[in-house]
Amino acid sequence: MNVWIAIGATALGCYVVKLAGLLVPAGVLERPLVRRLAALLPVALLAALTAQQTFADGHALVLDARAAGLGAAAVALVLRAPFLVVVGVAVAVTAGLRAVTG
Repeated sequence: MNVWIAIGATALGCYVVKLAGLLVPAGVLERPLVRRLAALLPVALLAALTAQQTFADGHALVLDARAAGLGAAAVALVLRAPFLVVVGVAVAVTAGLRAVTG
């Protein structure tokens, strides 16, 4: 029963957040500061998620094949590789290191 209460509360919370976003006056959304924050927020959240998934294992900081894959992807980005190549390089380096190190 607790699971269904949690699901219902989450659904209601999502609806309220969406409704709050629709009720914000257009004048507020047109402000330069709000526009800059709206443009930068997704990038910051994605960077934080990437860092957490790459360097954390529970409460410990780890440097393993994921970090090497991320580094390889960064090098591919600096070299201006297409997105699919960047992903492929990251996957190949990560898989290669996991195969070698076990």
